[in-house]
Amino acid sequence: MSGEASKLIENDDLWGGGRSPFSVTYGKMMMWFFLVSDALTFSGLLISLGFFRTGVFGDLEGFWPVGEKVFEALPGLGTGFPLIYVALMTFLLIVSSVTMVLAVEAGHRNDKKSVTKWLVWTVIGGFFFLGSQAWEWYHFIHGSGGYYISANELVVDGVDQAGETISYTVAAGEKVYYGAEHGHSHEDHEEEGHDEHHGHEHASNKKISGMGGDGHNDHAEEEVHEEHSPKVLYLNKYQTSIVTVEDAGTITKLLAAKNENLPETSGADLSSNEYGPQQYANFFFFVTGFHGFHVFSGVILNLIILIMVIKGVMHKRGHYEMVEKTGLYWHFIDLVWVFVFTFFYLV
Repeated sequence: MSGEASKLIENDDLWGGGRSPFSVTYGKMMMWFFLVSDALTFSGLLISLGFFRTGVFGDLEGFWPVGEKVFEALPGLGTGFPLIYVALMTFLLIVSSVTMVLAVEAGHRNDKKSVTKWLVWTVIGGFFFLGSQAWEWYHFIHGSGGYYISANELVVDGVDQAGETISYTVAAGEKVYYGAEHGHSHEDHEEEGHDEHHGHEHASNKKISGMGGDGHNDHAEEEVHEEHSPKVLYLNKYQTSIVTVEDAGTITKLLAAKNENLPETSGADLSSNEYGPQQYANFFFFVTGFHGFHVFSGVILNLIILIMVIKGVMHKRGHYEMVEKTGLYWHFIDLVWVFVFTFFYLV
């Protein structure tokens, strides 16, 4: 009986969804199922981020860095612009979501020209976001000057966040950070040092005879060339309690305490991290990379739909439902980024 009844049901009615139970087509329903499952994946990542950050899964290897101190660079303008570029990326991704809404609305009116126009702007916004994220990855990987490890404890004078001069105790094994400008000039100086010293290392980084077993060099002040010394050093660089050291004598004192037995670190990868605990870098690469893959997939889908619209495929069908389904996906990845931006960069 049931077999005979199913024969009487047209295929479009059977799989089209009709007006039951949610007045949506089968294709839209499957898209919603996919988005819900993907939302659970991103939720799990962000919850895991919270657990690691709060130490639920064990003690961190240092303090969790402050986002506005890590992401403060602008292309071509250097550093000193906390979260400006990330905010611009977020704004343009949200704008691309608005253009997608306009494309869907134009599709409801069967307006091929407007659908094409708004899809083009959506694709442009997606490409800008991907390019910006690639630049952000590049800057994150290469770092903002790097750090070295202090070989012994010493007390230095520096300037705190409020601009007050304070005394700060640098512990043995603590990270001392270079300024971003040192990260750029350091390579140039190494090339100069290579030419001047016939292949020897740069004077401020080379190991000098007479060094003690703890890596401390009693004669470093005589060996470090002033012109090659950094102009500024930071303590707690990526924390709210940052201390800035600009006095040349204090900088020389800090450089003299450098542990030459441990390598300097600049930037981040899956095995080292300038900015803080290794978990921070791992989550950055995975969360932003996973989201970036979704954006890339969305751009490809939008390009395919755009080509179909230009060729008139949707117009011949008499509806632009594919634009609407792709729009659901695009709105989802925009919404996910809002959560990533909030919980990874801002909080």
